[in-house]
Amino acid sequence: MSTCNILSIAGSDPSGGAGVQADLKTFSALGGYGMTVITALTAQSTVGVAGVQEVPPEFVSRQLDTLLTDARVDAVKIGMLADTGVIRAVVKALDAHELPHVVLDPVMVAKSGDRLLAAEAVDAVRADLVPRADLITPNLPEAAALLDENERHDLSSMREQAERLMELGAKRVLLKGGHLSGQSSTDLLVGTDGVTETFSAERIATRNTHGTGCTLSSAIAALRPQRRNYSEAVRDAKDYLTEALRHADELDAGRGKGPVHHFHHWWGDGARDA
Repeated sequence: MSTCNILSIAGSDPSGGAGVQADLKTFSALGGYGMTVITALTAQSTVGVAGVQEVPPEFVSRQLDTLLTDARVDAVKIGMLADTGVIRAVVKALDAHELPHVVLDPVMVAKSGDRLLAAEAVDAVRADLVPRADLITPNLPEAAALLDENERHDLSSMREQAERLMELGAKRVLLKGGHLSGQSSTDLLVGTDGVTETFSAERIATRNTHGTGCTLSSAIAALRPQRRNYSEAVRDAKDYLTEALRHADELDAGRGKGPVHHFHHWWGDGARDA
């Protein structure tokens, strides 16, 4: 089998911890060839977001059409889309090109608390993107926003909320429990077959969690063409992210919430000393 081509449709993060920069690192770490379509530029660091410049929807469409009429795409990760116009451009491309293994990370707010999706665009994500994705990966605040409900704080109510997300047309939902308390981080995977799986991992004590959502969703996208099903892809992606968090403090990339270590498996003392 040739190398898998994985496409990220997302915003740019100059700090390198989130957005297309994190996606490309993740794809490469997990054996995929990364391609990108940029939807927004951010003035961003580990401390916060100073500004967002949306890419015009017409140019998002041009990027997509130019790439997709040339290159084979084996999976897609969709991240920050910023506004309704950009969402419509992406939806048009998804319909025209029938792309496989679409993983939607409904990015709304950065780790710093800065908003990355216009409030009026939530309806477009809910109505137009969720039904077109093969898997959506909201965290608890994002799930609450998509459902227009209060945020959930326990595993049983997470399960109920995941099922309601399925009612929006999602084929599969990975509801992430990182915002819960406790020594482990547990995510729920729910599919159209009615089967619910839990994926738990040790909660790593680090403040360097910038880009965890981007990294997990891009890891799933990179691994899905290499695994038999979404369950295996999610399991291995969560293991990868856990280790990236475990090694995050080895990096020194800013004064705030730093990035996870995407290349933890490859960067040893020898690489640093070279």
